[in-house]
Amino acid sequence: MPLTKELKKQLTGEFGRGPKDSGSPEVQIALLTNRINQMTGHMQLHSKDYASRRGLLGMVSRRRRLLDYVKRQDPQLYLDLLRRLEIRK
Repeated sequence: MPLTKELKKQLTGEFGRGPKDSGSPEVQIALLTNRINQMTGHMQLHSKDYASRRGLLGMVSRRRRLLDYVKRQDPQLYLDLLRRLEIRK
């Protein structure tokens, strides 16, 4: 299921720096996390879908790079993002 406009708007409002902010790392990480969660469910049903697996690994790598950037710039924001998105256990 792709990201709907309503869900994207909700995530942008929740994690963005302003009402129209869609490019900040926090919003990008939130959107990627949502897509990763959807793809994880897909991969559990279709374990041999190797093309989707490759896309999923790319999304995880992109999110990891964005998280590393946020960690360098603002460590407190990094910890807050991890807690709010429940990325770490």
